[in-house]
Amino acid sequence: MKVADRENFFQRLAALEPNPKTELNWETPFELLVAVMLSAQSTDVGVNKVTRQLFPVANTPDQILSLGLPTVERYLQSLGLYRSKAKHLLQTCERLIAEHDGEVPHTREALEKLPGVGRKTANVVLNTAFGQPTMAVDTHIFRVANRTGLAPGKTPLAVEKGLLKRVPDAYLLNAHHWLILHGRYVCKARKPLCEQCPVIDLCREGKRRVRAGKLPVSVIAEGQVDSV
Repeated sequence: MKVADRENFFQRLAALEPNPKTELNWETPFELLVAVMLSAQSTDVGVNKVTRQLFPVANTPDQILSLGLPTVERYLQSLGLYRSKAKHLLQTCERLIAEHDGEVPHTREALEKLPGVGRKTANVVLNTAFGQPTMAVDTHIFRVANRTGLAPGKTPLAVEKGLLKRVPDAYLLNAHHWLILHGRYVCKARKPLCEQCPVIDLCREGKRRVRAGKLPVSVIAEGQVDSV
């Protein structure tokens, strides 16, 4: 995707959602960390249902630890992999207290040392809680980056590095949220809503589908079909 097209791509997404936010409910960095840890193989809606019950009772490392494993498991039991999530959550709380005075660290290196916290989770926390221009590549972002040609890559890390290089600086802080929302609600995995897509004329896959006759030419700007 050309530089001017990348600028146009994010300009349009920003116009539709000027202040994008995660759909996970949180108020403190620790609450966000917990919510993101719980979100693996679970929907944001499902995680929010759990944290809506959990956080009023315990929303600090000390309070979570005081509940004990059996009680934490009961709170999380509606989520996939809830037993391992409960175990990792308690271990993370112990590590936060022992090594960070109960606070969530501000660096990827420190975050990734926490049990159950990988690169994607660390990037979400750094971006959303601490305002760092990171890119947490989930399945939605991976799909959008490859379909559109914005930052093609065979692995999440390759896509992450590509996006950090290609997303215009002015949009980098919020790009993670815009791409997730676009992938979740428009550029869906099985049935992308190409005819409703605000960036269809900039999308590599969209142009291919028009050429193949799978989409009407009317969905794409005149003169854009032949450009790559």
